[in-house]
Amino acid sequence: MKVHQIEVGNMQNFTYILEDEETGEAVIIDPSWDLEKIQKVIERNNLKVKYIVNTHYHFDHTIGNEFLAKVTNAKIIQHEASTIKNDIRLSNNDKISFGKSQLTVIHTPGHSKDSICLVGDGKIFSGDTLFVGNCGRVDLPGGSARELYHSLFDVIYRLNEDLILYPGHNYGTSTSSTLGKEKRTNFVLQPKTEPEFTEFMGSE
Repeated sequence: MKVHQIEVGNMQNFTYILEDEETGEAVIIDPSWDLEKIQKVIERNNLKVKYIVNTHYHFDHTIGNEFLAKVTNAKIIQHEASTIKNDIRLSNNDKISFGKSQLTVIHTPGHSKDSICLVGDGKIFSGDTLFVGNCGRVDLPGGSARELYHSLFDVIYRLNEDLILYPGHNYGTSTSSTLGKEKRTNFVLQPKTEPEFTEFMGSE
């Protein structure tokens, strides 16, 4: 699975195009701004986009959905808790297949009710649940520090440390990392109790 990581817009968002190199099928993760950049990658690599997948419903991860769905005929996939337009609704542990590649959906609420991470081929696409060196905010509608605590420590913390982390924003010292490195260096992943974490995040 080849990863095309594209920084877009003025909020340091990442849009990803995941390419199944054997078949040329692809998925787009979190299209928002600079859609001409996305189209150039698709055209340059002669990709057939099967799905558009959103890690959560916030506008800076979804506003490119309808345009790209129209030009690629791709179906829009979101978690079943999403409140915006989609074609396919998935839940925890469901699979997304394209070509000979596959992603597993992991529901990780906290930044929003519908937040998901996508895991496949030794990679994790974490949206706004986990950044390089930080995590997503919890003070927006649907945010919950308690839910984020359990997503981080009961779910993500237990995944394979070798997974390469691809976050939803370029907020860290590098554009990618590994879960193992984040467990060692990311202050939000240092062991805490739930009350300590909610106090640290300044919200429940």
